[in-house]
Amino acid sequence: MYKISEIWIYPVKSLGGIRLSEALAERRGLQHDRRWMLVDEAGQFLTQREVPEMALLQPAIGTDNLTVRHSRYPDQTVRIPLDISGMPPEKTRVKVWSNSVSALIMPSGINHWFSEMLGTQARLVYMPDTSRRRTDGRYTPSGQLVSFADGFPYLIIGAEALEELNRKLADPVPMNRFRPNFIFAGGNPHDEDRWSDIRIGEQPFRCVKPCARCVMITTDQMTAQKSAEPLKTLSQYRKRGNKVLFGQNMIWTGSEPAHVREGDILLAG
Repeated sequence: MYKISEIWIYPVKSLGGIRLSEALAERRGLQHDRRWMLVDEAGQFLTQREVPEMALLQPAIGTDNLTVRHSRYPDQTVRIPLDISGMPPEKTRVKVWSNSVSALIMPSGINHWFSEMLGTQARLVYMPDTSRRRTDGRYTPSGQLVSFADGFPYLIIGAEALEELNRKLADPVPMNRFRPNFIFAGGNPHDEDRWSDIRIGEQPFRCVKPCARCVMITTDQMTAQKSAEPLKTLSQYRKRGNKVLFGQNMIWTGSEPAHVREGDILLAG
C-alpha cells in the first residue's frame, strides 16, 4: 500500500519550499505552486542553476501574504500580497525555457529586496489566471496548463527511491534537492517509473514523463554550496540515454479543484 507522506509547494520558482498538511489540486499545479518567478532585466527566468543563493530564501504562506525570509539574516523579510486585485502591476512578457509567458511585475520595493538579497538585478513576476502556458503536447493531452514549473504541473517521488540513492552516497542528501510536490511511502524504489493513471485520495492524476535531473540537484539547500553529488551517483544507475531520471512528472485529470492531504492513500494502476 502506498500513502502520501509529504506535500510541498514552491510558491516562488527555485526558492525554498513549504510543507503543507493539505493542498488544493488545480489544473496548473497545487494552489500557489510556482505562480511567482524571479527574472532578470531581460525577462529571462532565474533559478539556482545561475544563482544558487536563491536556495537561502525561504517562503512562508499566510492568509493574505507570502512572506520570504533570508535564512542567514532572519530579520530580512519581504511580504508579497496573495491578492493582487487591488494592485496596479505592470504587464510584461517573460521567458521560461522555450516559452514566452504573460506575467505581472510586482512593485519596485519587492524587486529591490530580491536584488539586494541575491546581489543581482531581479524582478518578481506573477502568473495570473489569464496567462496560458501549455505543457509539452508530446507527453500530455492538448490544453494542459502549467505554472512557472520547469515543464509539468506535478512531481511525485517515492521515499524508497531516496533511500536507495542515499545507500550509495557517502553523504546522504535530503529530498529537498529534488523538489517534489508529493512524497509517498511504501513499495519499492522507483515504483513510480511504471505508473500511468493513479489516485491520491479521491483525486485522479496521470504520470506522463520521468523527470530528467540537472545540476540544480547538486546545490545544498541549506548552504547554497554546489558539489558533484548526487548527480554523479545517480548517473551511474539512473541514466537512460543522455538523461538522468528521478521521479515522475504528472498532470491532474480531475474536473473541479479539490484537496489532497498527507496520509491519503495512493492507488496506482
